[in-house]
Amino acid sequence: MEYAVSDWFGFERRDFSFMGREALVVLPKGKPGGKWAVKMEYFGAFPNLETELLSRGWCLAYLKNVNRWGTDADSDAKAAFVPFMAEEFGLEERFACVGMSCGGQCSVNFAAKYPSLVSVLYLDAPVMNLLSCPMGFGVGEALGGDRGWEEIREALGFSDITELLTYRAHPMDRLEPLAENRIPVALVYGEADTTVPYRENGIVLERLYRERGLPLFTAGKPGCGHHPHGLENPKPLADFIEAWAD
Repeated sequence: MEYAVSDWFGFERRDFSFMGREALVVLPKGKPGGKWAVKMEYFGAFPNLETELLSRGWCLAYLKNVNRWGTDADSDAKAAFVPFMAEEFGLEERFACVGMSCGGQCSVNFAAKYPSLVSVLYLDAPVMNLLSCPMGFGVGEALGGDRGWEEIREALGFSDITELLTYRAHPMDRLEPLAENRIPVALVYGEADTTVPYRENGIVLERLYRERGLPLFTAGKPGCGHHPHGLENPKPLADFIEAWAD
């Protein structure tokens, strides 16, 4: 395997190709312990949790998506990525999903299809309801005018709005495998988010997990919009992820 090696926040980054897709891994200092996280979309954005996990001996990886809307093709590629990473780097055959915004949709859809490959879900302002984001049919704002509709129409194969209105495979419709497999979830959100309003998106998952007494970490940020993602102090979040990844 050929790598392009560079520095990423003081850690060694290796870029390579996997199944014709851009891929990378960031290695901790010292020997990796086997645990790893995958940034499901927007690699490099708001990285303080990832650097915290790296400092604790975790690896971090990314596999480029065809689009940001959590398609089966992208989920299947990540499923194939797992045994490769296990063999190449000695990592566990499951990982923690780091899903911010549309990366949250990628995470939930992947976990619903491949629950045995997921140790923990970290969902930050996750897209769970396409009628809310990108469409803006509720309390939020439509994403970029018609741009959001054109993105999901192309990515998910809708021919018209009626198909979207009767669509029953939003991330919020795919939560049962997560609950059945008791996949721990961390939810972080801005209470003033109008791009992906929490009360139309993440709250659906929070309610299900609270009703069933499943492992859950939540952090609402007063006055915060969609950005910035993450927590100013990532340690409590990293503690939750580490505790439930064991």
